[in-house]
Amino acid sequence: MRTFDKAIVTCAVTGAIHVPTMSPHLPITPDEIVEEAVGAAEAGASILHLHVRDPETGEPTSDLELFREVAERVKDRCDAIVQPTTGGAPTMTVEERTAVVPELEPEMASCNMGSINFGLYPILDAFEEFKYEWETEYLEGTRDLIFPNSFESLETILPMFESHGTKPELECYDVGHLYNAKHFVDRGILETPIHIQFVMGIHGGISADHDHLLHLVDTAEKLFGDEFSFSVIGAGRMQMALGTTAVSMGGHARVGLEDSLYIRKGELAESNVQQVEKMVDLTTEVTGREIASPDEVRSFLDLKGQENVAF
Repeated sequence: MRTFDKAIVTCAVTGAIHVPTMSPHLPITPDEIVEEAVGAAEAGASILHLHVRDPETGEPTSDLELFREVAERVKDRCDAIVQPTTGGAPTMTVEERTAVVPELEPEMASCNMGSINFGLYPILDAFEEFKYEWETEYLEGTRDLIFPNSFESLETILPMFESHGTKPELECYDVGHLYNAKHFVDRGILETPIHIQFVMGIHGGISADHDHLLHLVDTAEKLFGDEFSFSVIGAGRMQMALGTTAVSMGGHARVGLEDSLYIRKGELAESNVQQVEKMVDLTTEVTGREIASPDEVRSFLDLKGQENVAF
């Protein structure tokens, strides 16, 4: 894989997995998302992965006006890389999810590399009552839902990234997604070097297990040699453990309330900042690696820079 002495910490601020009932600290409104994002950047996150939600109900949305508002306000207050999602929520269409790229022309955006079952319905068993009516329907609906990222859609999405100068972060939920990426590299649709985000622990994808992480990295090395870098999401309780393993291997880590609502077993995180600070401390204390600044990450990933975005 590509070597980089410093470690990249990404913060996924709110996501579309957790519902408001699960934590009072989940950012909902633009004000809350912006404050959490800026705080995470100040704590050491060089990439800010952003979703938006309905300010009244907390339901995930693809509203481009909300994306623009949040992106502009975050950019005005810090120099972190603003990385909007094109994953959105598993209930959205591909067109809804990806419209943010031509709208904002960001430096970087997530790009999901394959279709999976995406089951959020087990959350229903953890709560007797939910704050909003949409939450139960949303969670139950994932029992019979496929998160679609077909070859045909990727044939459209990847050139769209290229035409707007946006670097795709390849979200790989399982080993087969790496082979999907290799397919598009071989066809000349996806340029190397690539940056991969291993998404581990989603119900329907590969589990959040250290052995699986080693297998994913080994497979990526066989497919891409020294033409890839990687980061890891350990969804749920494995967030910090897998993040620490990743940075120990020369990779990078993502934390944030999108991926886990906890700071330690049985204790809800009060903010994204708490999780970023913990990941920074683990990285520097356990591995001895320094944390990369946004401009260092821009250079490493060959991003176009804030001055070339459309927000």
